[in-house]
Amino acid sequence: MDFDTLKTIITSAGANLLLGIVILVLGLFLTHWVVKWLSGSKLFQQLDPSLASFFRNLIKILLIALVVLTAANVLGVPLTSVITIFASAGVAVSLGMQGALGNLVGGVTLLILKPIKTGEFVKIGDYVGFVKNIGAFYTEIQTKDNTIISLPNSNLTNTAVINYTRGGNRRVEVSFLVAYSSDIDTVFNALKEMTKGSDLILQDPPPKVVFDKCRENGVEYEVRAWTEAKNFSKVRKYLTLAGKRALDAAGIKIPYQQMDVHIVPQADIPKASKDVRFYEHPSLIEDTHGHRLLSVPADLRYPPVFEMVCGEQMR
Repeated sequence: MDFDTLKTIITSAGANLLLGIVILVLGLFLTHWVVKWLSGSKLFQQLDPSLASFFRNLIKILLIALVVLTAANVLGVPLTSVITIFASAGVAVSLGMQGALGNLVGGVTLLILKPIKTGEFVKIGDYVGFVKNIGAFYTEIQTKDNTIISLPNSNLTNTAVINYTRGGNRRVEVSFLVAYSSDIDTVFNALKEMTKGSDLILQDPPPKVVFDKCRENGVEYEVRAWTEAKNFSKVRKYLTLAGKRALDAAGIKIPYQQMDVHIVPQADIPKASKDVRFYEHPSLIEDTHGHRLLSVPADLRYPPVFEMVCGEQMR
């Protein structure tokens, strides 16, 4: 190789190197300018802040990769080899980061479909709280006691999400149990009048008092009132306290849990020698007329009532 040939090679390599550096510098500058221009465009300003940030970073990474590949091509590096290296590295990284990539896809899905937004009050699985931040990999939920919970985005896209804020208004339901002896009209009037004492309760649709169900020790009424989602806890607290006070003022008693016990006279208990039939593994006692007297568990051979009824007739 003579000197002229070596000089030509060095000159050509130097020119390619200089051109590659120029392309790299200009490309990075143009990338920065394009990303900045897109950030200030109306399209990006209309997007959710988290979604806009994600797309801005994605476009920046793609433009930088394009600039690097162009500069490498000018320097004489075969693009096929570079792309093959990037593809192999991408496969290895994707296999090692399946969970992270799943979270990334979940984050993009959340940002595009928007089942939840920052500041909304939601229930995701067993967690209830305000959405603090929707990131590329994790979503942060802030509970009422100021605990921050980070949930993987891949789980959110496969879990039922209850959004308490999106509808605008919520219905508050509070139940009251009163004694069976309570007058129905008095209970209705007391609870209905109570719902007019708060400005947070919406009158359209109007509040309702419903005769809900009969329980073992009382009758259950339910007060249903609508309010704005942000006032749900305040209205629920008001209805509970004001409802109890209204019932007390109207003389309505709230029953305690109780059990009525009826004592059967000794003379009414059938004699074991004539009127009671036993089984080898008793689960039922019958009299000779086929009337059921008592059902007992099969594994309990001689319950206390047997001793009272049978006396000396027990085996």
